[in-house]
Order: sequence, then C-alpha cells, then structure tokens
Amino acid sequence: MSKIKLTIDGRKVQIEQGKTILDAAKKINVKIPTLCYHEDLCVAGNCRVCVVEVAGSRALQASCAIPAQEGMEIRTNTPKVRNARKDIIAMLVSEHNTQCTTCYRSTNCELQTLSAEYNIDNNRYLSILKPNIEVDRSSWSIEKDDSKCVRCQRCVRTCSELQHVNALTVSHKGKDMKISTFHDLPLKDVVCTNCGQCVNRCPTGALTERRYFDEVWEAIGDPTKHVVMNTAPSVRVALGEMLGYPVGTRVTGKMVTAMRRLGVDSVLDTDFSADLTILEEGTELLVRLKKALVDKDDTVKLPLLTSCSPGWVKFCEHLYPDHLGHLSTCKSPQQMFGALTKTYYADKKGIDPKDIVSVAIMPCAAKKFEANRGEMKDSGFQDIDAGLTTRELGHMIRQTGLNFLELEESTYDSIMGESTGAGVIFGATGGVMEAALRTAYEIVTGREVPFADLNITAVRGMEGIREASILIEDAVPEWSFLEGVEMKVAVAHGLINAREIMDQIAAGESPYHFIEVMACPGGCIGGGGQPIPTNEEIRKARVAAIYEEDMNMTLRKSHENPEIQTIYKDFLKEPLSHVSHNLLHTTYRKRQHY
Repeated sequence: MSKIKLTIDGRKVQIEQGKTILDAAKKINVKIPTLCYHEDLCVAGNCRVCVVEVAGSRALQASCAIPAQEGMEIRTNTPKVRNARKDIIAMLVSEHNTQCTTCYRSTNCELQTLSAEYNIDNNRYLSILKPNIEVDRSSWSIEKDDSKCVRCQRCVRTCSELQHVNALTVSHKGKDMKISTFHDLPLKDVVCTNCGQCVNRCPTGALTERRYFDEVWEAIGDPTKHVVMNTAPSVRVALGEMLGYPVGTRVTGKMVTAMRRLGVDSVLDTDFSADLTILEEGTELLVRLKKALVDKDDTVKLPLLTSCSPGWVKFCEHLYPDHLGHLSTCKSPQQMFGALTKTYYADKKGIDPKDIVSVAIMPCAAKKFEANRGEMKDSGFQDIDAGLTTRELGHMIRQTGLNFLELEESTYDSIMGESTGAGVIFGATGGVMEAALRTAYEIVTGREVPFADLNITAVRGMEGIREASILIEDAVPEWSFLEGVEMKVAVAHGLINAREIMDQIAAGESPYHFIEVMACPGGCIGGGGQPIPTNEEIRKARVAAIYEEDMNMTLRKSHENPEIQTIYKDFLKEPLSHVSHNLLHTTYRKRQHY
C-alpha cells in the first residue's frame, strides 16, 4: 500500500493512503480528543470535537473523517481549535443532565473527562435540558436515559453496523433530534437482543446495564439466606481492569477472595457448568448425527447451533423463528448452574432451595434477561436470582474498601467449583467449539484430538466467521457410523456474522454439522457487561489471557472434570437422561419482528 507524508504540529509523519488525520496523529502520539469516534465503528464526524486546522482551509476539519493527503500541514492545538472544541463541549454540557456526582458512569464518562480538560464552567451557555425525561427501565438488561445522551450515535451505529439488529435509530431533526426505538416503544417491546454492545460504546451514562447489586447486598446481609456466587470464564480476565491491573491480567484467585470478603456463603465457578454443557451439547450433536446418518430421519435439524449466548438466542427468536430447531436445547452454563444450585447443590448442602440466592457474575447484559425468562424455573424456583455484570462486581468490590491489588489468592469452594481448561475457553470466540471437539473426538474415536497440546487453533482467531474440519478416520463401535465422515464446523461472533450464517441455513446451503455463535465481538470477553472501554486491542489481550489460563489448568477436557463425573454418577445419571433433560434443557419461542 502506498504511503503519504504530512506534517502535524511541525512533526513529519508517514502513513498509509486512505488513513485519516486522526490516524496519523495517533501514530506520533498526538492526542486529538474525540466523542462520536470509536475504533470499532465507521467514521461519523457527528460531534466535531476532533476538529483541527488544515493549512489552506478556512474551516476547521473533523480529523476523524478527513483522509490524510500528501503534503498536508495540520495544527491540532491552536487558539481557534481550542475555542471551537470548548464551544462544542460546552453546548453538549448545556443540554446534558449533569448528575455527575451520582451518575453510574462518573468514573469513566468521556464527556466529563473532556469537560474537565477544557475547563467547562457551565456559564458559557444557558442550560436547555428538557423537562420530564423519564428513564426507560422496561428492559431486564438495559437502561436508557435520554437526559444524558449527547447524540453521538455510537449506539445506533453499533446496533446497525456491528449487530444488524437496528433496535435504535435517529428520529426527528435539529434541536428535537434524539436516539429512539421503533415507534418510540419501550426497550422491552422492540427487537432488542439485550447484548449491551450499545452500552459498551456509549460515552456517557445515557445507556447502562440494569443494576441489581443493591438487591444482592440485601441478600448477603440477610442471615436467613444462603448466597451463592458463580463467575463466568471471561470475568477473571477482565475484572482486574477496574481494580488496578493492566488489560489482559488473570485475577482468578484474587477475584475469589474478594467475593468471599463480600460476605457470600459460597463462591463457585460457572466453568463447572460450561464443562457440563459440553457433555450435554456434545451428546446432543452425536445423537442428531446418528438420526440423520443412520436412521435417515430428514426431520433432524443440522447444523446444530450452540445456545450459550442469550443475545444470540434472542436474535434467532426475533429474526429466524422458523429455524429455532437448529438451536441446541441446552440451557446456557449460567442457567444450568442455577438449576443445579436449587436442586443438586441444595440437597448436598442440606439447604431449603427457597433460602438459596443464586447470583451469576457475567460479562453479559443479556444474561439478566435470560435469568428472568419464564422457561428458567425447572428447579421449581427461579434458577438464577440475579445476574450481575463484571462492572457491577467491580463496583461491589470498591464499595467494600478492599485493596484488590493486595488480596491473597484463593480457590473456589467445592461442589460445582471445579473446572477444566475447556470450561475456561468458553469465554473466547471459538472456545465452545474447541472444548466440544476435545471431548467429542475422544468419545467417538477413543483418542485425543490430533492437535499439539490440545490447541485446536483452526477455530481460534478474531475473523468474523471461521471454519474447520476434522476427518474421523476410525471410531469406537458405538459411533462406527461416523468413520470416514469429515466433520465440518464453523465459528461466528458478532450478530452481523450470525446473520450470514443464518441466511445460509435458511437457504438450505449450510455445509456444516456444528456451528458456534456468540452475539458479541470476540465472544464473552467482549460482552456488553465487561469493563469500559472495550476495543479490538483489549479484546485480543483478554483472549490471550483466557488461553493462558487454559494452558495452566491441570485438566483441559470437560469429561475429565471429577465433579462432572460425580454429578452424573450421583444425580444426572448420563447426558440427555430424563433428569438432565428436565433440568438442563429448554425450549425457544417466536418473538415479534418489526
């Protein structure tokens, strides 16, 4: 690619053709403030905070939207530039509900940071905040507060470009312009997958997750309640970002200690039920293959689609309801864990299930919705009582006054607290597929997968859709019908890629047997409940930490987890048994599609 040369604040820089002035400034560590810009999204140039002077141009130019050109002379910090930026920021503040001392985003609000940097004193423009703006708390997962919206449209671009859901849009013009939903309906009544990617990209507190940690604090303080917390795989590689550690630091042991210090009665690991999911979902795949290949049952739905991601499941329910039969009937690891907490765990501990409060710490906003689905009460109780995000756990730890950096490390409690590396890698895109292949291949052939160190790198990576195949050259007698079969699998992350996968299935053109889909870019490590900011560089660091955790585990295959072996022996009997079918599997339903 050809390169061009330009000058920024007297310093020469060379950059690839097609890159912007903002890109060129970043290359030489010149900071240009931005608000509507985000690394994951297309260029918009809406807010104009990033304006610069370009020699030969009378008007200031938005550096995020203007391509760098040969010989350009750019000035980023002149009085004209500073005054323009200050005017823009002051106007945004004038129509912003400045509840900064009580706002959930007060510690990392981008508007607040810019206001401080440019010394906005609120006297520059008269406040024009509109009265009677209500916060939309109709969704189980997301809150929308228009009084804090700066109309940068990051959320709209996220919902349309990255996720292809279009739950959010721009309505009205001029001073009345706002970010709205379809027909201005409440969030709960529109086609929203609750993925929370809009929350991760909102620069202020206009979009946040619904927060439930106050209710959890009440339960912890109630001596009649037995509070169980379980943590998803990707929480342990992201939580540290909120508490003093660099991005991509594994803080598993300190996290467990911190949760114990919160006062909960038992700290357990969702990775346990991730391992369980592999046994149930892997068996479901093999059973479907047998029905299709041996019994010639043309009603069997292949490819089998994973069902771990509730945002992805809801996406299917809204947009592809005629193909719900392709989804695995397995509940997500969160919901499997909740069902077993109120049954198996309660029995082992001798606790009345009604006195157990099951709290899931997740990287995901959609998990809050999933916990409240009507189908998730197979234990006789609500399986998960509260779903908290990684961010919420971080806030709870801060509230205790604990110095997270100085905490000793400890391990999870027993009974649903032991896991394998296969459970850990659920947190990264491709991880569910890799975990499933490690176990399914060994069940079918009696041998380990033919990859060095069990690392199936073909399904790893950050490409939107990845595919791989494994030739089954020989099989144990029970699965001999699979000999000579080339098992074709695919992995997709981000709902824009999920749509491509589903369009292929809808057209009857899918060549795959098994497909993993995650709603969020990068999988759970990039979930809508993870620390802000989240971008490609951060997602890659978290993924690397996930695989490092896997490599350091003693056991790395789900079926080798001794607690999994015990729960089948003592309670579930075998995968897809009557007990496991009732507790660990579910159904889906068609939802509205506007």
